[in-house]
Amino acid sequence: MKFNARISAAIECLDQIFEGRRAGQVLSDWGRAHRFAGSGDRNAIRDMVYDALRCRRSFASIGGDASARGVMIGWCLAQGLGEDTVLDDVFSGTDHAPNSLTPEERRAIETAPQMTFSQRMDWPDWLVPEAERSLGAQITDVLSELQRRAPVFLRVNLLKSNCGAAAKALSAEDVETETVDGTVTALKVTQNPRRVAVSRAFRDGLVELQDAASQRVVQACSEFIPGRNVLDYCAGGGGKTLAVAAYGPSHLVAHDGDPRRMGELPDRLKRAGAAADIVNSKDLRDRKGSFDLVIVDAPCSGTGSWRRDPQAKWTLTQDRLNQLVGMQNEILLEAATFVRPGGVLVYATCSFLTCENADQVDAFLADVPGWSLEYAHQDLPSGAGDGFFAAHLRRAH
Repeated sequence: MKFNARISAAIECLDQIFEGRRAGQVLSDWGRAHRFAGSGDRNAIRDMVYDALRCRRSFASIGGDASARGVMIGWCLAQGLGEDTVLDDVFSGTDHAPNSLTPEERRAIETAPQMTFSQRMDWPDWLVPEAERSLGAQITDVLSELQRRAPVFLRVNLLKSNCGAAAKALSAEDVETETVDGTVTALKVTQNPRRVAVSRAFRDGLVELQDAASQRVVQACSEFIPGRNVLDYCAGGGGKTLAVAAYGPSHLVAHDGDPRRMGELPDRLKRAGAAADIVNSKDLRDRKGSFDLVIVDAPCSGTGSWRRDPQAKWTLTQDRLNQLVGMQNEILLEAATFVRPGGVLVYATCSFLTCENADQVDAFLADVPGWSLEYAHQDLPSGAGDGFFAAHLRRAH
């Protein structure tokens, strides 16, 4: 496909996404409906779409319109296609290219007003006050980071390998990596990230895709894992379950309020050479007060991982955030009942919003006697990983 045909495809996909469909499903459907498009075309279109979602407001401002077409005009201008002749070559209306620019579009581009802070930073207006409270002087740096693509990180499975051996195995298949400071199991992919999923190292369970900051959440509580009873209370797809398994718990249990989220976990455990009991809420009822360590990776806004899921930035609402905050409080209170006296509760989110993190911990400590805070840390989105918060709460003996 030619470049301008890829732009047309991106506009087609964004039209559907702006109507409310999930980006991943739209791109998958587009690929099935256009089988003539090679993997290079599909990957390029995917990158365009996700870049457009990360920078939806600023591209719309540059392109003079908030429609999918206007956003992609802005994308082109942001790439440096600023000369009319070049932009007209892309928007020519011929050979599968988008329709030619209209006089109205040209005027909108030429007369675009100066962007506000939230437009320039691609941030929802309503969420600016909470971002300011949470990030302070770092707000511009963090929001700028969310406008860029996230690095690809791998977690080396300590049950089968180590960073050096895994990096060597990946390199043999042209996947180049580097270690990540402060993260003992992480490799950052520096070349050919799309080959990871088809590599032998991945198929054989030497590595898993997992953000480095997510790995650090487990690493920070690894001293509580060996030989202990551990519960991953909000296991989801099982990333932290697998990470915990590599540190040698005596007994590991994975649970999620929606068991369907754990559907792929048995296969992932098998590939990793790990073991865990996968249970539902009913199975867990009689095990209160029996775990040395309970990890709660709570449902959250996901602000720390919006580089990877930029659509979530535009679908989150104040009402939904309020619901999440209420849900986090309820989950934290319930999960705490499974911690034995003297045990540790780890509360974590992939968010950097104070209302989901420090505020939740403060509320828990105020409402539930007999607990103390031993550790709290906030990672912000960067080249070393996503934004993650983690707090360790100790139950008194």
